[in-house]
Amino acid sequence: MKRRHFLSKLTLASLVAAGMVTGAWAGKKEQKYIIATASTGGTYYPVGVGIATIASLKLAKKYHMTFSAVTSAGSGENVDMIDKGEVDFAILQGLFGSMAWQGVGKYEGKPRKNLRSVSMLWQNVEQFVVYNDYAKTGNIMDLKNLYGKPFSIGKRNSGTRVSGETIMGALGLDPTKMNQQYMGYGPSAKALQDRKVEGMNIPAGVPASAVTQAFANIGGDKISILEFTDDQVKQIQKAFPVWNRYIIPKGSYPGLSKDVNTIAQPNLLVVTKNTPDETVYLLTKTMYENLPFLNTVHKATKAMALEKAIAGLPMPLHPGAAKFYREKGIKIPDRLIAK
Repeated sequence: MKRRHFLSKLTLASLVAAGMVTGAWAGKKEQKYIIATASTGGTYYPVGVGIATIASLKLAKKYHMTFSAVTSAGSGENVDMIDKGEVDFAILQGLFGSMAWQGVGKYEGKPRKNLRSVSMLWQNVEQFVVYNDYAKTGNIMDLKNLYGKPFSIGKRNSGTRVSGETIMGALGLDPTKMNQQYMGYGPSAKALQDRKVEGMNIPAGVPASAVTQAFANIGGDKISILEFTDDQVKQIQKAFPVWNRYIIPKGSYPGLSKDVNTIAQPNLLVVTKNTPDETVYLLTKTMYENLPFLNTVHKATKAMALEKAIAGLPMPLHPGAAKFYREKGIKIPDRLIAK
């Protein structure tokens, strides 16, 4: 596998975890697995690090497996990397997983039938943050007020960009009329603070560190998270039925004084069909047996639960994951059984 470039981006937390257990089985054959996440200001990165850390701690000594998390541009790059064998696991937006599996949208005519689901993780919450100068009504259609203005849409090959443009397109908004800036989450928040952009698109679990940074440094009286009406949710669902209503509770960010009615789609952990059953089984088992640890990594993981593990998955389960869920008494529908 072409891993040299990606190994150079291994997170410190994953390396520390691997180092803590390496001595116990020095000289034995080690199986190393890489999980693709996204940029550091969102939710994929810390959760991916958490999964890699707990899996390495629990599986290295007995099963000689270690896991590491790498940063990326997000869902789009993750599909490409897992396709090329550069990573073993990847966190994806439900939108990207569905597009890739079906061979539609970005993957028109090129379905990724080698992908398999491991688990639904948490909800990816759409957070369109803009200065109040442009939030005339507080509704998502206020994005029209940013036509001709600099707006961070996400990295070029990211799920952030594709999901944002898909949502806007479904509502009749034209993102190309904005002065689109292609940045990750952390840089977007910094650019918003410096008024180098007037808004940003941050789909992530709540609280997202980039949004927290923006509200803390700019102030909840100067920026807003735009809302969606029920009719707008229905319009978006007609275009791609992966989003549903989500309410961000007041107080989730510094100075956020009221609930925000937005939308969210599921995030999922995927793997290829060629990954050994034992590896996927043990990783799935380790995640769900150590949810309290993951909950300390990021609040978004508090939404994870065994009874929600297969909800909204767009592609069949890997047999290793399916084995674990059956052991836990979860009935797997035919559509999720790999043929």
